[in-house]
Amino acid sequence: MGKKIIVAGAGHSGLTTAGQLAKAGFDVTVYERHSKEDLGYDWYDAVNPNVFQVVGCPHPQEVGIPWKWRQDITYFGPNTADEHKVVQKFRKPEDIEIIMERKDIYRLLIGFAEGNGVKMEYGVTIRGPILAGDRVVGISTDKGDVYADLVIDAAGMNSVVRTKLPDCLHIQKDVLKNERIFTYRAFYDLPVKREDVTDRYKVMFRPDPCEDFSLSWITTQDTYTDLLIGHMEPPSDEEIDDIAAWYRKTNPQLGPHRLRGGQTVPIPFRRPLSILVADGYAAIGDSAFMTMPLNCSGISTSIEVSKILADAIIADKTETFSAETLWPYQYNFYRKIGNSLAPISLVKDLIISIDHQQTDYAFDTGIITWRELSITADQHSIWKFLHFDPRLPKRGLTLAKDRDMLMKAVGTVADTAAFLAWTRTMPKTYSRAAVQRWAKGYDKIFTHRLRKMFPTYSFDQPENATKEERTVTL
Repeated sequence: MGKKIIVAGAGHSGLTTAGQLAKAGFDVTVYERHSKEDLGYDWYDAVNPNVFQVVGCPHPQEVGIPWKWRQDITYFGPNTADEHKVVQKFRKPEDIEIIMERKDIYRLLIGFAEGNGVKMEYGVTIRGPILAGDRVVGISTDKGDVYADLVIDAAGMNSVVRTKLPDCLHIQKDVLKNERIFTYRAFYDLPVKREDVTDRYKVMFRPDPCEDFSLSWITTQDTYTDLLIGHMEPPSDEEIDDIAAWYRKTNPQLGPHRLRGGQTVPIPFRRPLSILVADGYAAIGDSAFMTMPLNCSGISTSIEVSKILADAIIADKTETFSAETLWPYQYNFYRKIGNSLAPISLVKDLIISIDHQQTDYAFDTGIITWRELSITADQHSIWKFLHFDPRLPKRGLTLAKDRDMLMKAVGTVADTAAFLAWTRTMPKTYSRAAVQRWAKGYDKIFTHRLRKMFPTYSFDQPENATKEERTVTL
């Protein structure tokens, strides 16, 4: 024990992994480009409170950090009239999340990490991995090179560690078109009484005239209104102002004055990476695309996964931290979480492929119900979506009336079945050739669906191309 571990980025999963490893006796340092004060966006997040216990972190209540229960959600398609809404009702306590200020979440997790002996280095810009052959042996930073026995990549969706790994490792570097969403979020004044607002947590699919898929919410809190706008391409400031003004026509709880927030942030909107490990390297959190593909929430899942990664590292008695000895992390992640999380990405592709009229049809005719939408309440299991319903035959007949939507739904079901079959073939022990062969088949299921759903898109240009060309090499 005592081996040196670098955590690249103070992500939620990075901090909880670091805390568990330091407690086990490892020499762990987290390198983060922001200052401690600047960590976290100026908004709150929903978190499953059970994950803190999983990693041994105190519940916020135990350390005096404020929190409250999240309220039920009302869902709308493009038509936001009352008669078209779908109301979610939580049935089990474990389905209910708590909400906390993101800066308070960081305060809790940094306290957990430092309390276990983790060293924090702020204001350090990571430039990329240091390699010895194809093994990661450290990170290059603006403060100099730092070497370690293992680098844990928690540096986010566009991690400069992951994106600069050698091609021979076959770890996907770029995010494909329609696999990330740009979310604007801000808090506005509340010009009406909260008790006069009927639907205090409104989630809306395709609520604005945007040609591509869009997702928004308007949440009424005690003294302000929380607005989120999610688009497949980053909205301009003018577009945000226009959309907010358009919402105010039917949502008087959304005041005209922005009180805080106002960032537009890209978030993974896809399945997890097909390969998570290499010699001296493991990816986790947003760097491994571990967000729930329908609501882009990843805090709870990433914290939960950190226990799987920490257990695999602690169990490596050779302390070589090779791809072979780290492989139990990937294997157990997919067995416990990934196999249910990843196929939700296929559901996401189906949802973003249907148009405004079809979305309204699905809401209005009962094709989609609150039970399917409950998967957005921080669940990460496809079985929360695929459940028995005695009305399923009737819903199927209704779906059949829209042939285009039916064919897309059938294709999604077929691909989900293909995924569930393929995932059972994941190698239990590591072999680079076998793992890369499995990863190629895994990725093909999803890229095939993207090509099928969006035949007019080209997937042959890099993501940093011009807007007219924008897409990514598969």
